[in-house]
Amino acid sequence: MPTEILMPALSPTMEEGTLAKWLVNEGDTVSAGDLLAEIETDKATMEFEAVDEGVIGKILVEEGTEGVKVNTAIAVLLEEGESADDIDADSDKPAPAKDKKDDGAEKESKEEAKETSGSDEPAEDSKEDKADKGKVTSAPPAPQQDGKRIFASPLARRIAADKGLDLREIEGSGPKGRIVKADVEAARPADKPAPDARAETKAPAQAATAMPTGPATETVLKMYETRAFEEMKLDGMRKTIAARLTEAKQTIPHFYLRRDIRLDALLKLRSEMNAGLESRGVKLSVNDFIIKACANALQAVPDANAVWAGDRILKLEPSDVAVAVAIEGGLFTPVIQDAEKKSLSALSAEMKDLATRARDRKLAPHEYQGGSFAISNLGMFGIDNFDAVINPPHGAILAVGAGVKRPVVGKDGELTTATVMSVTLSVDHRVIDGALGSELLQVITEQIENPLAMLA
Repeated sequence: MPTEILMPALSPTMEEGTLAKWLVNEGDTVSAGDLLAEIETDKATMEFEAVDEGVIGKILVEEGTEGVKVNTAIAVLLEEGESADDIDADSDKPAPAKDKKDDGAEKESKEEAKETSGSDEPAEDSKEDKADKGKVTSAPPAPQQDGKRIFASPLARRIAADKGLDLREIEGSGPKGRIVKADVEAARPADKPAPDARAETKAPAQAATAMPTGPATETVLKMYETRAFEEMKLDGMRKTIAARLTEAKQTIPHFYLRRDIRLDALLKLRSEMNAGLESRGVKLSVNDFIIKACANALQAVPDANAVWAGDRILKLEPSDVAVAVAIEGGLFTPVIQDAEKKSLSALSAEMKDLATRARDRKLAPHEYQGGSFAISNLGMFGIDNFDAVINPPHGAILAVGAGVKRPVVGKDGELTTATVMSVTLSVDHRVIDGALGSELLQVITEQIENPLAMLA
């Protein structure tokens, strides 16, 4: 039988995506590894490859369709010896004229006849039938047991889905054990397996979406009905940001530690290093030094290099540091892995590459997921200081403000000026206690104020 091509899960947290563009047409022959489509997730646009060879028999989801659920059939692949006539999704035959009031009865009678014959060949459809069948969700996909497909008619699958029955628990009485309408209708609720407690546990993004987030849409619209406004549609990225940050502020017990850090020694060293690296086309930023300082500090205070994992804490060995990158309509937090082992020039090159591809939405999921610690730097926008929201499951995030000239008291007690940068460490109290967080921030401060230590 024809094989359904399903909407892939391109990241561990992906639940739906946008079918941005088809790279094949109906009738095209494809092999394993050929590109089929471009899929937009909440964070990136990724290419989807074929895993089998065959002919694209039918495209079920048009390009540009948003909100396509993972594991939804998006196309049908025909294998050798199969033809478009074998596809059970639609029929191109013209529909005979009939009264609308007879549609339901006629549709059901056709499906019952199809069950009795045991054939997967569709009978002649009405226009409304064809419209229903054209929808991807017209009938649940055929389930599998031990890797083998369970044969059931489309009507039986729909009835089972409506009744909440598992077809794997029902014995078919149709040809070759096919499950038909009568089998599903005869099944008792007792046939339904006990719910799996794990299946009822929502993913963090789902749980956050279900949380109260303020007044209802209708209430807000009514409040501003006499004012001019433009409605901005939420894309996948903005929905994810809203869900994740709602989750973070409602479930993570934040506390905040603040420090002023002098930058004069770092700025002097940076200027000298950039002069020496100019011939190699390398130009270090202040942020590169901050990344290195945080990576070294996580090694010096290993108990703070940790993440919250629901019922336990995971203490990481490498310093995997995430860095917030602003893009149009949202932000990414690409992760630099093993940052403690990399030179400043290597960190700088990697960060520039990640930031460029983040703005083009070309990062792969593994490049922006993970890490134990994050940095958010708004100093380049003239922000003196701010409090950042922890990106779960990270244990902490460092908010970095601008370096500005300020009057300070020198070591000799004399009043002088220095370039000072304000930072705030937002900490998850479930993972890091106050004293431990203070120790981490102290080491970060020492690294930045004595930058030669980063080169050791």
